[in-house]
Amino acid sequence: MYSSRVFGGCRALMAAAKSTATKPSFTTAATGGTTPAAPKGILKVVPVSPALGEFLGGVPEASRTDAVKKIWVYIKANNLQNPADKRQIICDEKLKSIFDGKDKVGMLEIAKLLTPHFVKAA
Repeated sequence: MYSSRVFGGCRALMAAAKSTATKPSFTTAATGGTTPAAPKGILKVVPVSPALGEFLGGVPEASRTDAVKKIWVYIKANNLQNPADKRQIICDEKLKSIFDGKDKVGMLEIAKLLTPHFVKAA
């Protein structure tokens, strides 16, 4: 008798939790609807420099995340990581065009070296 009272109360709590969990969480105050908000920060698509645009396949705009992903795909596909130190990238001519002509780049430098390639929106 004691256990049925405990589990009976639990069902009521679970039913309340399920009813609130079905509401979408991506509403915006500006639209008042259920449309997703525009991407911000590193997910925002912005104009890129001609050098980076050419590297990414001739695109005039890209997000930072897409650019970094495509650069890593290129690095992995062409085996450009230093075998002795995987954190170091050995740049070929194509990478040198976007990494200021450097022969070697640390993987943590990639984001810093890409900053000048993203045009600031005025």
